[in-house]
Amino acid sequence: MATATKRSGGATAAGRRPGPGPVRDHGAWFLVLPALIPILVLSVGPLLYGIALAFTDSQSGRTQPTQWVGTLNFQDLLHDTLFWDSFRIGLLWAVGVTVPQFLLALGLALLLNEKLRFRWLARALAIIPWAMPEVVVGIMWRLVYNPDAGILNETIRDLGLGDGRDWLTGLATALPAVVVVGIWAGMPQTTVALLAGLQNTPHELHEAAALDGAGAWRRFRTVTWPALRPVALAITALNFIWNFNSFALVYVLTNGGPGGRTRLPMLFAYEEAFRYGQFGYAAAMGCVMVAVISVLLALYLVGRLKGDQDR
Repeated sequence: MATATKRSGGATAAGRRPGPGPVRDHGAWFLVLPALIPILVLSVGPLLYGIALAFTDSQSGRTQPTQWVGTLNFQDLLHDTLFWDSFRIGLLWAVGVTVPQFLLALGLALLLNEKLRFRWLARALAIIPWAMPEVVVGIMWRLVYNPDAGILNETIRDLGLGDGRDWLTGLATALPAVVVVGIWAGMPQTTVALLAGLQNTPHELHEAAALDGAGAWRRFRTVTWPALRPVALAITALNFIWNFNSFALVYVLTNGGPGGRTRLPMLFAYEEAFRYGQFGYAAAMGCVMVAVISVLLALYLVGRLKGDQDR
């Protein structure tokens, strides 16, 4: 009887197999390491070293040992009007590039989503700026803005609108001229992201809305935009971060001039580190910018989570 009971219990236990528990395969870490090690060495390590450097008086060519100075660099930053001025310029640049960039890319994506002749060619031409390095883009636009032989001033003269001007060295025109280049250079990736979102929108919804008598604007507002909004929010947030951290494009175009009118925070930190040798002070600037970007990312993620919960 006992044997039968044991067999019955064993059969019952075998029939009720427990659900799968947590997998503890330590060998999986060896599959992750090839991707994890470069991130730790090339991203996390330099970030931690830069944060530590911000609390020292590290300078280039210094014969004495580097000293720990605590928050002295950050205290100096609070009273550095040049840094906060560059911070203001960086925000103006980021907003001035991101907003028009999104609006123009949205219009271009809507156009490229239509059934047009040679649409494949238009899509290929639209992403050409994306394939060009920022240095090449900067050199090309310097030629466009050239005061003597640039195509922009030549066009102005041919149309009889004046003699043109030096766009990149004028105090009033330098920042707007650089913003135009930033918009042109950043439109392709925004257009591609929005176009992908448009193509994932079910076509049947547009047909149903059209049968109900909805016009083009109403179809966009009630069908297209709700489906496109997650992609739009994501690409806008990323664009703002990328634009705020811009360096190469503005460095090639104006090198922060004239008179600091286009000196973005990254350019200011670069000058402090590699022109004046103030590594600790430049690292403190980098920490402030990392903190700002972290706050912006946190706000974006909180907004996304709230949006997902509302849906």
